[in-house]
Amino acid sequence: MDVDNGSKRVFQRLGGSVDPKNQNQKVCYHWRAGNCNRHPCPYLHRELPHPSASNGAHSSKRSHGGFNDDYSSSSSSFSGPRHHRPNYSASTWGRPNNTRNLTTRKPTERVPKVCKFWIQGSCGYGDGCRYLHSWSQGDSFSMVAQLEGHQKVVSGIALPSDSNTLYTGSKDETVRLWDCTSGQCKSVIPLGGEVGCMISEGHWVFVGTPNAVKAWNTLANTELSLSGPVGQVYAMVVGNDLLFAATQDGSILAWKFNAATNSFEPAASLKGHTLGVVSLVVGANRLYSGSMDCSIRVWNLETLQCVQILEEHTSVVMSVLCWDQFLLSCSLDKTIKVWVATESGNLEVTYTHNEEHGLLTLCGMHDSESKPILLCSCNDNSVHLYDLPSFSERGKIFAKQEVRAIQMGPSGLFFTGDGAGQVRVWQWLAEPTATTR
Repeated sequence: MDVDNGSKRVFQRLGGSVDPKNQNQKVCYHWRAGNCNRHPCPYLHRELPHPSASNGAHSSKRSHGGFNDDYSSSSSSFSGPRHHRPNYSASTWGRPNNTRNLTTRKPTERVPKVCKFWIQGSCGYGDGCRYLHSWSQGDSFSMVAQLEGHQKVVSGIALPSDSNTLYTGSKDETVRLWDCTSGQCKSVIPLGGEVGCMISEGHWVFVGTPNAVKAWNTLANTELSLSGPVGQVYAMVVGNDLLFAATQDGSILAWKFNAATNSFEPAASLKGHTLGVVSLVVGANRLYSGSMDCSIRVWNLETLQCVQILEEHTSVVMSVLCWDQFLLSCSLDKTIKVWVATESGNLEVTYTHNEEHGLLTLCGMHDSESKPILLCSCNDNSVHLYDLPSFSERGKIFAKQEVRAIQMGPSGLFFTGDGAGQVRVWQWLAEPTATTR
């Protein structure tokens, strides 16, 4: 299924047009440095648009974590046409962006925390309780359903194209199929091994398990088993007509589908990481892999050779994500790093966002007003929702245990899966409400 009718990338950067009266104005030097205190300031508090459009660049398909109107496959680029988009620079990240109107929100009065007695159903304070009686805080989204059945960590969520069935995989060694209309579980598939990850691409669902990848064709109702992985398969992604799988032994395996034989044939094995690879994403004709060895490797999708090693993180790189010409990465070192390509083509950190807890996974999507939103799961059992590129907080989601899986869906829906085995369905609201749900 195609979100927003497939007309544009979900994470196309947004911005207002330039006022003709301001064309000769200069960008405020102090605003760029982050310390302008003039109200009003006679200079611009935004970057000027690029004077001319640049040449086009290539894009590549990818899945899982990509920002595209089709949530099962997407295209992304770190370079490409810059016209009709604001020219974000390093100074834009982490600061309010005046090129678009953000909804004014009341500041949080206290650090939110879910009432443990409310969770147990025994809080006697009711509305007078100083802690939250809700699984979320924020006025622009709400929970619409809770799917229960898994007994352990939910490690993957997938919704195939044109399907009314939601697939969820868990470390309880099962995949559950849910009817999207009724919310009822209609099938439980035992796998005989923990699910390490799950993605969908078109009508295919891929499930990573110890020493194998299961490939299910939801149209033909057929199943294939891809051998080759050593240990658990932690992450998968599709790019350049190849299926990539990140494994526990530090390898990245690639398969290519052969329509004549209706099989996936081994295509390559990418080696270089010294510990397990736990995250993958494709963009700008590159494959990016995050590892337990604290590094990110950049691979050329044509040659499948490593062209750069990024070593700014000090702990496990849990998730990597593409947004336009930027690469975002998060780690157990409590940081989200934003990378941008230099003139030489190499990536360097342009902004670092710090959290109080280790980070587990990233997911990007649009809200109901088409504003780009970053969801990041922390190991304090919460998910933070941020506007990009300002990193202004839009809300939080809470869970009994760590949220390990986040997946965007159609029509403003998104899904979270946590360590307690619960899958929750969320909906972006058309208009903000005054209360949390």
